[in-house]
Amino acid sequence: MNLFQRFRYTVEADLHQLFDKKEQKNPIAMLNQYIREAEKQTEQTGKLLERQGQLKEKLEQEYKENAALLAKRESQLALAQTSGEQDLIDFATDEVTAYTARNHTLQTSIEASTREYFELERKFETMKHKIKDMKVRQLQLMGKENVTRAHHQMDGMIAKNNKTNFEDLEAYIDKLAYQINKDHEVTTFEARLAELEKKATEDSSPLLIENK
Repeated sequence: MNLFQRFRYTVEADLHQLFDKKEQKNPIAMLNQYIREAEKQTEQTGKLLERQGQLKEKLEQEYKENAALLAKRESQLALAQTSGEQDLIDFATDEVTAYTARNHTLQTSIEASTREYFELERKFETMKHKIKDMKVRQLQLMGKENVTRAHHQMDGMIAKNNKTNFEDLEAYIDKLAYQINKDHEVTTFEARLAELEKKATEDSSPLLIENK
């Protein structure tokens, strides 16, 4: 093993170790990354499947055109044989042989392409189902993670060692209620004093009139 290979294997080992630590630290994030990679690969596979279908259609088109030319040459060969012209017979015979061989080749290729297309299509559908299953699993894990965090926060609030939090909150509420009640009392007192002042003014008004 040369120095370059040793260096490459060391780097790969470090990357795998880092990847494993990241997965343990945040499994949801890693699952999201897995799904994104799977979707990317599935998309690429879909494009290959589409191209395979196009190639299959081209082979079928070639077969139709070749079959038409074969039928034409076979008809021409029959005419040449009727005419007795040997050079035309030889030419038409060679043409029929060539088109017949090409027909067999194209037919074999179409059959193989069809099998390959259906095999790719089946695997493509399987990949899409796998991604759907992964997304369902993703939602399940996210739900569990959310419940775990909620329980953790709730347990932290309810725990005995956090009793002071509630006590402080209750003290703040009591203080706020006291201030509101005090302000209300002050307002009430001021209103009563104002009422007394008004009444005193009204009571003193007749006396002032009489003195005049």
